[in-house]
Amino acid sequence: MKNDKTKRLVAVAMFTAIVIVLQLIGSVIRFGPFSVSLTLIPIVVGAALYGPWAGAWLGFVFGLVVLLSGDAAAFLVVNVLGTILTVLIKGSAAGFCAGIVYKLLEKKNRTLATVLAALTCPVVNTGLFLVGCLLFFLPTVASWGAAFGYDNVGAYMIFGLVGGNFIFEVLINIILSPVILRLIKMGRDE
Repeated sequence: MKNDKTKRLVAVAMFTAIVIVLQLIGSVIRFGPFSVSLTLIPIVVGAALYGPWAGAWLGFVFGLVVLLSGDAAAFLVVNVLGTILTVLIKGSAAGFCAGIVYKLLEKKNRTLATVLAALTCPVVNTGLFLVGCLLFFLPTVASWGAAFGYDNVGAYMIFGLVGGNFIFEVLINIILSPVILRLIKMGRDE
């Protein structure tokens, strides 16, 4: 029993380190004004292996790195509390929800559970980012959109802020998360 807790703690710590490194490396890969998050992959895999609370922790760490690395600087200058809440809640919720989806479907079909968890993570992450934009940054986001020639703030939020990033994140998650999770599970079974 104690050995299992230690293994779990070490594994979640390793996933935490992977989240930190991938977010720091991924922050230089950009589509539009924001970086693409490769970090959602270890969040999904960690949530599938160790449960929703591990996913929430990994998502929280992702949010902390985003805040500390300066990746959220454009929003921090507008509303510090709104930025902190948006970034930490979206990451934590994305990991937690991915873990819930995986656990609900795992016994029926592991592949389907992984694919849907891999889809859930970026949907929740991006969805809560958009909610945060609406709640805390709407006038600023509207002015950014106008500067880029968008007449409609909603169109700018969907196509200018999250469009390419979201599609890339969904595709990369749906492709890599099931493969990585399967490889880890195969390695455990040997």
